[in-house]
Amino acid sequence: MNLENIKQKIKELQGVKLKLKVNLGRNKYEYLEGEIEKIHSNLFTIKTNKGLKSFTYSDVATKLVIIGKFN
Repeated sequence: MNLENIKQKIKELQGVKLKLKVNLGRNKYEYLEGEIEKIHSNLFTIKTNKGLKSFTYSDVATKLVIIGKFN
């Protein structure tokens, strides 16, 4: 999946409640819930239950951040 496809998918998910799994390294993960707040050319911000977080599209491409819809 290339970055343009990822940007398009992120735009489609704006305003939808999401679950995130963030790889912190050394086999550690952080699980978050939130909604995409702003989308920029190089990154996007998500308002989570632990505050505002920003991620790049390459974080998603390299699977450092895994995004799923909240049921």
